[in-house]
Amino acid sequence: MPKFLLATANPGKIEEYRLLLGNLGYQITILAGLAIAKVVAETGSSYEQNARAKAVAYAEISQLITIADDSGLEVDALGGEPGVHSARFAGENATDEEKVRTLLARLNGVPWEKRTACFKCVIAIATPEGQLELCHGECRGIITFEARGKNGFGYDPIFYLPEMGRTMAELPLKIKNKISHRAQAGLKAHRVLKLLHSQAH
Repeated sequence: MPKFLLATANPGKIEEYRLLLGNLGYQITILAGLAIAKVVAETGSSYEQNARAKAVAYAEISQLITIADDSGLEVDALGGEPGVHSARFAGENATDEEKVRTLLARLNGVPWEKRTACFKCVIAIATPEGQLELCHGECRGIITFEARGKNGFGYDPIFYLPEMGRTMAELPLKIKNKISHRAQAGLKAHRVLKLLHSQAH
């Protein structure tokens, strides 16, 4: 069974990708499973640059097809912030709660109708031979006034989906995995991996 490397240490992302990409006939391996300690810094100014840098570097180290992503939350009232800095928005080692608190504080006094936001995700798929594919996904919503829900991670508890009447963190994972930004990009990644799998045979 061919393997691919999922280049993330985020347990929430690993769980979501296992569900999104688990039925393709690949064995999914993670950085810890290959004892890869190298950290590829996210120094790019776009999700594409960060995802590409990670996928290409880890494909070279592991000699496996590698999937890496970069994602972020863009809040219209903050001019698109935190964007690519979403993970480090509240400081380098901030917890999810601290990130949520920081963002809500920045939006203090902003009325409901101006709290629109978009989750974006770019997945890069790199092969050791140097092929590279980028898959994009996005999901629009509104930033709530307080955190709600216990599922998901990151900014999910304050990302409200009007069509669902709930925050991302109030959704069961299998529903989130049909509508989220990562699910949209994952669907495209699914097709790319399927194609690579058929080429390998």
